Amino acid sequence: MAKLSPRAPAAAVALYEALVRTNPKVERKGAQLPYTSINGNMFSLLTADGTLALRLSSADRDAFVKRYKSPPMKQYGVVMPEYVSVPASLLKQTATLAKYFDASYRYASALRAKPTTKPVKKKAAPAKAKASKRKAK
Repeated sequence: MAKLSPRAPAAAVALYEALVRTNPKVERKGAQLPYTSINGNMFSLLTADGTLALRLSSADRDAFVKRYKSPPMKQYGVVMPEYVSVPASLLKQTATLAKYFDASYRYASALRAKPTTKPVKKKAAPAKAKASKRKAK
């Protein structure tokens, strides 16, 4: 199967990857829609149109919106409550944006961890064991 490529514009993906590299504890995930997460909590994502969203604490979010006049982050017509929409001009300023990316990482790290895998199903008893139980009755 061919490797999936991001749906976002290549320039935005390159800028996002440069931002992710500023924090060595973070790994970029997502083949088509790049994102980052910690303990099952997503804290950044790059949308198909190249918009970066960062998950911030209430105080950091308020300061970011005030400073950058950022509109609410919407995905599929729904507002993402804890996320800010990063202006395209700021995405190009990796060093400036890195402090917000780190704040986003710290905020997500403090959230309760979410399970990232499905629970393991119990294995069925081997056929031989079932047969011996029937004989015992």
